[in-house]
Amino acid sequence: MKSQDILLLLKLVCLYKQEQRELKLGLEGSARLEVLQEYGPDGTWQGWELVDNDPEALLPEVNAHDRYSVRNLEAMTGISKSEISASLKRSISVGLAVVDRKTKFPRANNRALLEFIVHGIKYVFPAEQGKIMRGIPTAFASPILVGKLMSAGDIINVWPDPTGKEKGQSILPLFKSVPKAVKQDPVLYKLLALVDAIRLGQARETTVAIQLLIEELQP
Repeated sequence: MKSQDILLLLKLVCLYKQEQRELKLGLEGSARLEVLQEYGPDGTWQGWELVDNDPEALLPEVNAHDRYSVRNLEAMTGISKSEISASLKRSISVGLAVVDRKTKFPRANNRALLEFIVHGIKYVFPAEQGKIMRGIPTAFASPILVGKLMSAGDIINVWPDPTGKEKGQSILPLFKSVPKAVKQDPVLYKLLALVDAIRLGQARETTVAIQLLIEELQP
C-alpha cells in the first residue's frame, strides 16, 4: 500500500456518494451543487483564499461514466495516470476496493477501508508534524471538527499551502496533492481531515473522529 491509495479510495467514496445523491434527486450534477450549498454560498467550508483563475478550483462537471476514467481521476486527485492504475490494482488485490459488477466502476470497500483507517493508518502512515506555517486547516481545526475538541489557544494543524487562511503547525498530508484535491471536493476535505485526526489524536479525540468517519462513509 502507498499513501496515495488512501486518497484515491476516499475519492471513490465521494464519487459513489455523489451517484447516490443524483439517483435521489434525479439529475446528474445536482448532487454536487447540493453538497456545496450545504456548506453555504460564502465558502465557509473552505480553509483557503479563493484566487482568480486558480487551476486548483472546482473542475467542470463530467458525466457519471467519465468521472471514473483514469484521466479524470488524475484531474480530481492529482495522482498521475500511471499511479491511478497501479493504485487501483493494489487496492483491489488486498480487498480495499472492488469492481462494480453492473457499472464496472471501481468502488471502495468502505468496511475494509474503515477498519484499516481505524486500526492501521497511524502506524503505516504516521503523521509528520513540521514548523509553523500558513496552510489549510486539518484534523481538529477543520470545519467538521472545529470547536468540538480543541481549546482556545491550542496550536492548530494545517496542510502547507500558500492560499491557506490559517497559520499552524504543519502536517505532511497523506499525499502531496491533498491540498489540491480538497479544493475541488468538500466531502473529500471532511474525510481527509478526519483521517488526520485519527493519525494525530489521543484516545478521546480519535473516538470522536472515528464516529464521524463512520457516519461519512455511509452511502
